[in-house]
Amino acid sequence: QVQLVESGGGLVQAGGSLRLSCAASGRIFSTYIMAWFRQAPGKERVFVARISWSGGITIYADSVKGRFTISRDSAKNTVYLQMNSLKPEDTAVYYCAAKSSGRFDYDNWGQGTQVTVSS
Repeated sequence: QVQLVESGGGLVQAGGSLRLSCAASGRIFSTYIMAWFRQAPGKERVFVARISWSGGITIYADSVKGRFTISRDSAKNTVYLQMNSLKPEDTAVYYCAAKSSGRFDYDNWGQGTQVTVSS
């Protein structure tokens, strides 16, 4: 099992930046996929970005391409989400998630961190 703890959320003005961190502990294998999801008030949780733990291959949702960057530091067991040019519609609770590459669904989740972007 993998434990995930997010940090770095907060209040920022539109156009600003934030960097979220996800500290992972437990049994993390090189085959793991790490991801960020977000859930806005009254909406379903949606995919934001993912990265392979071993090769650093990244995938982004269209809504954040060119503005957000996901990265990982294997030595620190930490995944980051650098968010630039933030918009009010980016306001949400952001969750870190992890799964083995062989799984369809993510089975390890953090508690979430709130990001609020004011206009």
